[in-house]
Amino acid sequence: MRILVAMSGGVDSSVVAAILKHEGHEVIGATLQLYDHGQTAKPGACCAGRDIMDARAVADRLDIPHYVVDAEARFRQSVIESFADSYARGETPVPCVACNQGVKFTDLLGMAQDLGCEAMATGHYVRRIEGDTGAELHRPVDLSRDQSWFLFATTREQLDFLRFPLGDVPDKAVVRARAEAFGLSIAAKPDSQDICFVPSGSYAEVVETLRPQTHGSGEIVDETGRVLGQHEGIARYTVGQSKRLGDIHTKDGTRQMVKRIDVANRRIVVGPRQSAGRTELALRDMNWLVDAPPEGLRCMVQIRAREPVREAWVTPTENGAEVRLNEAAMPAPGQACVLYHDSRVLGGGFIRA
Repeated sequence: MRILVAMSGGVDSSVVAAILKHEGHEVIGATLQLYDHGQTAKPGACCAGRDIMDARAVADRLDIPHYVVDAEARFRQSVIESFADSYARGETPVPCVACNQGVKFTDLLGMAQDLGCEAMATGHYVRRIEGDTGAELHRPVDLSRDQSWFLFATTREQLDFLRFPLGDVPDKAVVRARAEAFGLSIAAKPDSQDICFVPSGSYAEVVETLRPQTHGSGEIVDETGRVLGQHEGIARYTVGQSKRLGDIHTKDGTRQMVKRIDVANRRIVVGPRQSAGRTELALRDMNWLVDAPPEGLRCMVQIRAREPVREAWVTPTENGAEVRLNEAAMPAPGQACVLYHDSRVLGGGFIRA
C-alpha cells in the first residue's frame, strides 16, 4: 500500500514509519509546521521547530519522501484561538481534539488522498479493528498510554482511512527498542507533554494574552453570593478544581472546590466537595461511531482524560445527547464525554455549561 505517515518528529510516529517501510509499504512522511517558538520551547514540548528536523532526519534514514506542511494559520485559528475563546466562556477546552479533527485528520488526510495514498497512519495509541459493520475504534493494549478519549471525534469515514500500528504494542519500552533496532537517532527522545503551544507551561498566560478580559482578579463566592475571597483571573480556574482557592480551600473543616464559573460577573463559585457533583449533563457536537439508538443506551462514559469510566444512560437528542450518570461527578463544561462498551469507543461529545 501507499501510506502517508503523520510524522511529528517523536519516537512513536517515527517507529510507525519504520515499521510500515519494513513491511514493504510505500511510505510517505508528512510533518505539520504548526508554530515556531524557536529556542523558547521547553524540553518535552511537541511540534517545535526542532521536531521538523528530527522527522526529516528519520525520513532520510528510512529513505522515504518527506513533506513539511505549513499549517500555522490554520492551527492558530482552529486550535489556539478556539482554546482561548473556550476559557473566556468559562469552559475547559481539549485542544488536542481540535487539532486532531482540524489540521491532522482533515488537512493531512486530504493531502494523503491527493497523493494517491490508500491509508494514513499515525503514532496514536489506539486500535482500529474491522468489525461486522466496518472499522471500529478501540482502546490500545497498553492502557497506560490510551489516547482513545482524545480521538472520539474521529468520523467513520476518517476511521476507514486511518491506521494505528502502535495499538497492539504492549508498552513504550518496546517502541523505543524498535527505534533503536531501526537505527533511529530519536530513540531516547522524551515524550511530548502538556499543551504543545504553551512553551512556558502556563496556559493561563496564553489565554490572558489572547483574551485580556480573562485577566485580573475577581470575587470567589459561595452559592448564595457571599464573598469568600479573591481569585487570580477566571482563566486560571476550572470546574472541579480545589487549587488556588487560598484560605477558603477548606472552610469549616470542609474541602471546597469550584462548582461553576460566572463569566459575566467574573466570579468563581465554590461549594463543598460532597455537594458539588451532579448526575445529569448535556452534550453538544456529538460524534457517533455506532448507529445511535433513538431510545438511548447504557454504556460507560469517561468525562476527563485521566478519570476512570463510570456507568451512565445516554440518550441522543437533536443537538447532541443527554447523559444520566449512575453516581454524581464533576463534569467540566468544554471537556469531552466519551462513550465506551468494553474497549470500544461508541462516540462522544463536549459537555455543555
